[in-house]
Amino acid sequence: MAEGARAGALGGTVAAGGMSVELPLWKAISYFRVLALCYALLRYFNAYLHFLHPVSGWIFLGALTLWTLASTRAFADPQRCTWFVLGFDLALAVTGIVMSGMIDAPARISHGALTLPTIWAAGSVLGCAAKGGWRPSAAAGSVIGIANILGHGGPTGDNIHNIVLLLVAGIAIGYVIELARASEATLARALQVEAATRERERLSRDIHDGVLQVLALVQRRGAELGEGAGGGADFAELGRLAGEQERALRALMTGGPLPAQRAVDLPEADAAEPCDLTALLRPYADERITLSAPGTPVLLPGPAARELAAAVGAAVDNVRKHAGEQTRAWILVEDEPAAVTVSIRDEGPGFAPGRLGEAERAGRLGVSQSIRGRLLDLGGTAELYSAPGEGVEVELRVPREGF
Repeated sequence: MAEGARAGALGGTVAAGGMSVELPLWKAISYFRVLALCYALLRYFNAYLHFLHPVSGWIFLGALTLWTLASTRAFADPQRCTWFVLGFDLALAVTGIVMSGMIDAPARISHGALTLPTIWAAGSVLGCAAKGGWRPSAAAGSVIGIANILGHGGPTGDNIHNIVLLLVAGIAIGYVIELARASEATLARALQVEAATRERERLSRDIHDGVLQVLALVQRRGAELGEGAGGGADFAELGRLAGEQERALRALMTGGPLPAQRAVDLPEADAAEPCDLTALLRPYADERITLSAPGTPVLLPGPAARELAAAVGAAVDNVRKHAGEQTRAWILVEDEPAAVTVSIRDEGPGFAPGRLGEAERAGRLGVSQSIRGRLLDLGGTAELYSAPGEGVEVELRVPREGF
């Protein structure tokens, strides 16, 4: 459940913070507009005496300064930078370009003099790229290009060169933004699927170790009581119904990636405190199952200890169910500096290679999910060794690193 919660939280962060990749770009555009304004002011200060109507130029640049400073916060935040803001920004850039052709000297224009806003106009194109992708960026770049051609110098080599550069930069940035958004959406969906799968696996462990085992027990006991009670048809019917429900539930579980948990009550473990694994394993020991553990507590974080103990419980259930009523088994706990290892060995009939795969396909998920699934969630390993007539040994190993 912890893994599913972490994946879900991360997926929610990506989904809710869909602008995470874009925010640095928006901030860069905001800084660019301020620096471009300073450049435009410096350029005009060095050349305003050569203009036909220099006062008009100062008036425009004053308005441009006020707008740039007033819209700096908007351009740093994609939520504030609406299409209305971008439209006004583009209109101001076009006004400055057209106005340049009206107040500058024709000789200067023919020699490639810069417009009043100079490179500040590129900020409008970049803002459209960040807001809507490459198509709005291309449209904004085309509007500025047309304004340059019609209002300032005509289709000169310099104009065409600058327009092409502006279009290429805007379209490239817009396309990259679209790819980033698609990647974030894909990642968010993947994390949501992972979180849902983890939760389904946890619920499946609960179902397998609790509900399915109870149904199987009711089926066996009902059949026994029905045969031995002489007319105990109700018990036999109860066992039959339990068997049907068990098979139906197994079929439902195999319809997706699901795992399992135990019906034996384990001592409560505080998630914030270390827990003695040996204490959690003692309920599994009886006259034919021997528990061997170190004399000192084997401490693990509470959730990890409970999950490992539940996996041991699933292995013990398999011994009781498949190895025979009189079969002896041993649980060995090894506390090492780098890991905790628990081995469960029995002297039962064992099983043939491929038997586990057949059981999993039939919906019996005790090994694949209740044991291996749990150890995988803990970052550990679960190994099973068996051969016909040689019993079964299950080795569960949980690394201490990461806890």
